[in-house]
Amino acid sequence: MLLMLTDYLGQYYSAFTVFNYVTLRTIMGALTALAISLMVGPFMIRKLTDRQIGQTVRTDGPETHLVKAGTPTMGGGLILLAITISALLWIRIENRYLWILLLTTLGFGLVGWVDDYKKLIHKDPTGLPARWKYFWQSVVGFTATIIMFYTASPVETTLIVPFFKSVAIPMGLFYIFFSYLVIVGTSNAVNLTDGLDGLAILPTVLIAGALGIFAYLTGHVKFAEYLSIPYIAGVEEVAIFCGAICGAGLGFLWFNTYPAQVFMGDVGALGLGAALGTIAVMVRQEFVLFIMGGVFVMETASVIIQVASFKLTGKRVFAMAPLHHHYELKGWPEPRVIVRFWIISVMLVLIGLATLKLR
Repeated sequence: MLLMLTDYLGQYYSAFTVFNYVTLRTIMGALTALAISLMVGPFMIRKLTDRQIGQTVRTDGPETHLVKAGTPTMGGGLILLAITISALLWIRIENRYLWILLLTTLGFGLVGWVDDYKKLIHKDPTGLPARWKYFWQSVVGFTATIIMFYTASPVETTLIVPFFKSVAIPMGLFYIFFSYLVIVGTSNAVNLTDGLDGLAILPTVLIAGALGIFAYLTGHVKFAEYLSIPYIAGVEEVAIFCGAICGAGLGFLWFNTYPAQVFMGDVGALGLGAALGTIAVMVRQEFVLFIMGGVFVMETASVIIQVASFKLTGKRVFAMAPLHHHYELKGWPEPRVIVRFWIISVMLVLIGLATLKLR
């Protein structure tokens, strides 16, 4: 929305035309979201504390987690608020990617909010039943992918394989189902990872930043041609949304770092995961997301392996799933688990970025 003002002022004062640059608006989007998170965060924590909207802790988990009981949660609403305001201020409102991203992010966030509300306000330990959670995730996910499919150019429905310059597979209608799996899968993977203080949010910030680079390069005809990646007009604006995720996430980490003053809850984890998945689909880098989100993949795989092993053999592979709890029960202090998973995320994001040239 601010662009409407700067475009108008640019007719009279040329200095305002600098806001036409996506790079500047990405920086402004990140700073705006960061400022909102830092300013609103203390107020939100006080309100959540006053209303006794606190975290419940698994009794079968690590004993060190018992002290977390009652810590304010549902703080992910702050992240989504900061992202939404920043995106609306700095992205061109006629850009279709903006509205698809907001639909998906806020839609999944709403599903998470209902789940959190039932657990924390209604004191229902099961929250939103799994079948209804996945049903509403599917409704939002399929709605987003169908919109993207019917508004896409041919190159936007082509499967791009990293490390191979000439491999591009037209997907046709399969694009809808494939994109749905990416979005829903990433959303739930981030949610599973969100079990320790700051564990999920920093990898999310790192991946969003890297996807922002992909978005900018994909929307720039000369860079896209030079790097042999598909050129998609208008997708460069998605870089600003990525910047907003980075800013909001870092602002939230200020309060979520160990020992956490607030947790994001399902409202934040599901919304952020869906945003990452949607952005990866938009910039045609689903496989790169799989690489960069390796921590999310490992956490999800550990749950699948644990459940499958127990049902088939009656034995558990891990001391506890998701994976981060396994290492806690093996004696790793929580900060060590968190920082080491962060380091792994940094390495994987760098590998993902390297695919731009390793072809």
